[in-house]
Amino acid sequence: QVQLVESGGGLVHPGGSLRLSCTASGSIFSIYDMGWYRQAPGKQRELVAAITSGDHRNYADFVKGRFTISRDNAKNTVSLEMNSLKPEDTAVYYCQMEIRLTATHTSLGMWGQGTQVTVSS
Repeated sequence: QVQLVESGGGLVHPGGSLRLSCTASGSIFSIYDMGWYRQAPGKQRELVAAITSGDHRNYADFVKGRFTISRDNAKNTVSLEMNSLKPEDTAVYYCQMEIRLTATHTSLGMWGQGTQVTVSS
């Protein structure tokens, strides 16, 4: 079975930094696009950043210049380095990967379990 496990969330003061990581494990043939989303209470889930298999990066306007997305294909990992954090960044952050399964050779969009990021004084 394939699982995505996230880590790195927590409580930080405004202006602080956190680094989120998401690692996929299981019978994986390959991984294509990866991304990070977030969802605050009472709000829709929104795209934060994405990275393609060719290392092309896209960012939401509200994180440009503050967040950096990266991937390590050898470790099946996508990371999100968050700097200059603001209270409005408070949300549950979810990783997402497009994974090609070894057993079926079909592609699935899979999600991590979510990790809480809280920015507060």
